[in-house]
Amino acid sequence: MRGPIYLDQTHVRGHVTGIERVALDQFTPAMLGGAVRPLRSRSIPGMILAQQLGLPLRAAREPEAQFVMAGFPPGPLMAPFAERCILCIYDTFLLDRPEDLAWKSRLYMAPAFRYAMRWGRRFLVISRKTGADLRRHCADDALVALLRPAVRDVFGLDGLPGPAAYRPEAPLRMLAIGTIEPRKDYPAAIALAAALNRAGVPAELHIVGRLGWGRHAFLDDPPPFLTWHGYVGDDALRALAASAHLLLSTSKAEGLGLPLLEIQHGGLPVVAPDDAVFREVLGESGLFLRPGDPEGAASALIQAVRSGRLAEAAADARANVARWNRLAARDAEAFRGYLAEGVSAYGPDNLVAPDGVPPDPVIPKR
Repeated sequence: MRGPIYLDQTHVRGHVTGIERVALDQFTPAMLGGAVRPLRSRSIPGMILAQQLGLPLRAAREPEAQFVMAGFPPGPLMAPFAERCILCIYDTFLLDRPEDLAWKSRLYMAPAFRYAMRWGRRFLVISRKTGADLRRHCADDALVALLRPAVRDVFGLDGLPGPAAYRPEAPLRMLAIGTIEPRKDYPAAIALAAALNRAGVPAELHIVGRLGWGRHAFLDDPPPFLTWHGYVGDDALRALAASAHLLLSTSKAEGLGLPLLEIQHGGLPVVAPDDAVFREVLGESGLFLRPGDPEGAASALIQAVRSGRLAEAAADARANVARWNRLAARDAEAFRGYLAEGVSAYGPDNLVAPDGVPPDPVIPKR
């Protein structure tokens, strides 16, 4: 009989967004089976203490225990227990874009993440793009398996008839969702809105998200077409989604881009950067622009509105989130098989291999 599974949720506190929501939804007792023991903390110091000392001490005392790291990277003292750790990777931003990190992330998270990529032997990733990025940092013989998250209608958007009706004489209302921090590149979204207005297409940009780290000049002196709503509850977000014509993302890098799929429950079209991860997530339903070229992006968006392509994207939105959830269900079934049978439960479609060669990790069956 296998031992208990300790689920590291020490990073989950306060408002639950993004990664926290994925971790809570994916790693339930029904998914993991057996004796699942979630671990929480009440403060940042408590989280650090648990990750750096608490988990390694449990691993040393309980040789049959398994550990699922569903949040922050584990501390270096977990390295001797690598064969009993499953590391969940949401993106490789900590290593790939150091210039956009807060000092806390540079000091604490990035070094721990870098070392964990070296000693880790079992990884779960939320997209193929994240898996390909991870492969540049982890050992060739490590297991990298897909566990795409199912996307619930967390904001209750399913009852919406779709985007608000657009009238050329009224503003094009664009909604953006995400923490105010450098990675989201809101200045690019603002530049796009400004270019639309210069081109004679009235446009508004509504940003929903708590204030993160960094200086943001656009909040000190916001343009007249910008409204920052801060962190809002589900009812307020639902009202904003009902009044919007599209969701806009100009993020520099994402492991998935969860709000893009969540908003599609409401039938809203999504406009996103022309990058691999967004094409993977949105498929044929997405409208893809280059945020670094605001004039070109504005021209492409105007053409999409006038040609009916924006309406087509709205019609495809709910079908796309259903497609994604089918993939997520397949990944979940494979992961459950892995927990019961070992790596033989995975097929090529479930794995992200180095250079296209399926890995053959030495992992004991459980």
